[in-house]
Amino acid sequence: MPLAGAALAIATIAVGLGFRFGGGDLGAPLPPFLWRAVPAISIWAVPAVVLLVVVALQAERLVDLSRSAAGFATGSFALAIGLRLALAAARDGPGDWWQVFVVAPQGEGRHEYLPTRHALDGGAGSLLDHFDRIAPTLPVHPSAHPPGLLLVDHWLGITTPQALAALVIGVGALSAPLVYALARSLLDESRARVATLLYVLAPGSLLYGATSADALFATAALAAAVLLTRDGLRWRALGAAALALASFLSYALVAAGTWAVLVRGRRRGVRDAVTTAALCAVALVGFYAALAALAGFDLPAVLNSANDAYRRGVADRRPYEFWVIGSPVAFGMSMGVPLAWLWLRGAGRREAAAVALLAVVAIAAVAGFSKAETERIWLFLVPFACLAAALELPRNRLRAVALALVAQALVVELVFFTIW
Repeated sequence: MPLAGAALAIATIAVGLGFRFGGGDLGAPLPPFLWRAVPAISIWAVPAVVLLVVVALQAERLVDLSRSAAGFATGSFALAIGLRLALAAARDGPGDWWQVFVVAPQGEGRHEYLPTRHALDGGAGSLLDHFDRIAPTLPVHPSAHPPGLLLVDHWLGITTPQALAALVIGVGALSAPLVYALARSLLDESRARVATLLYVLAPGSLLYGATSADALFATAALAAAVLLTRDGLRWRALGAAALALASFLSYALVAAGTWAVLVRGRRRGVRDAVTTAALCAVALVGFYAALAALAGFDLPAVLNSANDAYRRGVADRRPYEFWVIGSPVAFGMSMGVPLAWLWLRGAGRREAAAVALLAVVAIAAVAGFSKAETERIWLFLVPFACLAAALELPRNRLRAVALALVAQALVVELVFFTIW
């Protein structure tokens, strides 16, 4: 499996670059990656390099540093937020922590969530009632997402790039202790800690964890997955409710429920998986039915509007034939080459978390839900790869893998412009 994946990735990158430099247009500057080769470095790169390398060198010690689960979970949060901030500042300093949300004529912020305050002029009720008609008037990202984050920003009074960045960075870093909680329910304690550290150091989570709203979405997805994989019908019911709420931030997060159902099916049998799937379906239908009854939120119309917005954008220039393979390749490469290798090796050995993730990625790719930009859109799936990798990684190779992960993150951050 890893060798087949590597061959497919090399061929896909070669085809993408061949099109790019041959004058073709696949809808991305460096297909299959949404990156541009724009090297940049500042004095802030020094602490970033030092901090990342020191943490990687101490990887084995960090796994055993705290005897208590609470201590390790707290430490994982501190590491996640510290390393993400350090790497995000390496190109142009701390201003990069919120630069992506700055609304400027040529900046990415004009496509993000801050230029949407007019949508809430009539209040939250009016937004929900008319969202299918309001969405086409919004910037690209909020127009193709449900209004969950718009409402969160409204209720918290977020009006500045700095405030939005603080929300994304803070909530996004909570994903690290949630990965630990999820891993403890599926792995032994030592491997659960390895999985958490792999996630903290994964290039995908480092590169997009401090700059993209998808980091916040990943935390919501993980909260649902943690509950859905626990024993007991009550926990799974709570997980289904959490999944419904998460889907109001991003439709893609329903895939976290799919992963949990598949894992339960491989570990506990078909009946368990069917029960969990039924709980998720009931929660999702009930949640959106309640929104329709109480606030007039028309989910089918909203989904049609989101699809239209997606089709009108750059996705229309992205040929399905390339991106059905290009999207998974970009996801696997950006999460970290060693992680992708170990994940695929686990899938080849039919390990539950690895096989379930492979199935989810295949479904998403074939269905064409995301053509490109999966480096950040599928960020919430990276923890599942880390769980699979932890089962395949010998303890004496942890330091070497950790160094390879941080080296990849630093190269991508300093050599390429990744927008988020």
